[in-house]
Amino acid sequence: MFRLIFPVALLLMAATACGSTSENATAADAASSQMAEQAAQENATTVQPIDYLSFAQGAVPVRIGGAAEALNVGMEQALQIIDGDEGGFSATPKPGAGDSAIWFIYRLPAATTFTRFAVPNILETPSPSQTFFREIQVFGGNDGPDGEFMPIGAATLATHDSRGKRTFFAADKERAVTWVKVQLAGGINVERDRTFFEFSELIGEGRQEPVALSTAFDGKWRGRGVVLELAQEGSLVSGCYDRVGDLEGAVNGNILRATGTNRTSGVRSTFVLSVVDGNITGVRSTNGGPFRLYEGDADADLVTGCGSAKVEPPGCGDTLYGIQFDYDSAVIRPKSFDTIDALRSGLEGSTESAVTIVGHTSSEGSDAYNLDLSQRRAEAVVAALQERGLKNAKISARGAGEAEPIADNGSETGRSLNRRVEIRCQ
Repeated sequence: MFRLIFPVALLLMAATACGSTSENATAADAASSQMAEQAAQENATTVQPIDYLSFAQGAVPVRIGGAAEALNVGMEQALQIIDGDEGGFSATPKPGAGDSAIWFIYRLPAATTFTRFAVPNILETPSPSQTFFREIQVFGGNDGPDGEFMPIGAATLATHDSRGKRTFFAADKERAVTWVKVQLAGGINVERDRTFFEFSELIGEGRQEPVALSTAFDGKWRGRGVVLELAQEGSLVSGCYDRVGDLEGAVNGNILRATGTNRTSGVRSTFVLSVVDGNITGVRSTNGGPFRLYEGDADADLVTGCGSAKVEPPGCGDTLYGIQFDYDSAVIRPKSFDTIDALRSGLEGSTESAVTIVGHTSSEGSDAYNLDLSQRRAEAVVAALQERGLKNAKISARGAGEAEPIADNGSETGRSLNRRVEIRCQ
């Protein structure tokens, strides 16, 4: 996961060490430009269309049906279908008949028009008791989970001959929808009367209307392994969990991304959460482990033992998800200006001798490109703070690229947590 990176600056130092003539400077500039262009070209080959049917983009499971109950299928499997991890998983904890069918309903954060779908890594486990689902149907609607759903795509799946491939199928009709129903049925290679079914990921490409900022992350929730209290002010969220953990994060659309630290052990956790009909749902990773389902019901009378959750301006030691940039760019989006303003307020009274804004990326693209992009984004944050009157003379920018992940880059959920800005002070 960690890679050795040789910064362009080192190469330029070697090129200019022999003298300071304009010829050497010109050669160095040309080399730098060529390397930047090459990195951009390498990155361009890895750019993927946005998967709007993913939890990281705000799609949230709300209901399951068909043979789901008999096969012990729950919200954990519903999330795995859209978690951005293209590896296979056991979709049915209990075996079923060879023609078993299950369905899932997802709520989208805004009207979405799908143009095509994909299922990656259709691979059979070498076991007579397991097989990959064969039939997939996708329906769309706009009248809630109980409303009418119209077919928008379907495919009969066949096993891939190697890992890393995708089966694409076009949307039958391009219509804007806010609800999606996915049905999986039958098996590719059913060898026994009772079989376990596997699946990987459903990807949905297209276009989506702008997503409004959710203001639902204010309250208390209780569930299995969940004791959570949150307070929201604009896009910023503070709170506590497990009665001993402090949490800070930001809302983008209808998704909260947050990091927390156990006050007793120092163990860190990361969260990607949404609020559905007042209840919290999402995933949590503790100490760098796998993401686990994290859901609880609203409970206004819950005693969290954390005191009163209060939103404080971000500052030294914080991890920020509220600063958003244009795609593949260092241009800060206007909806992030409130976060920049709050950060300026939080840093204004800092007595630290040095403040470093550190930019981080996920792992798509080349190391060199991500390092350059994270540096430019960190510099953009510094410039925005200085434009707002922050007087700290020792504020600086550093790009870390993809070299310091805090979550697994194997899924979009994890990658979305790795794209962040950190405030480090000395």
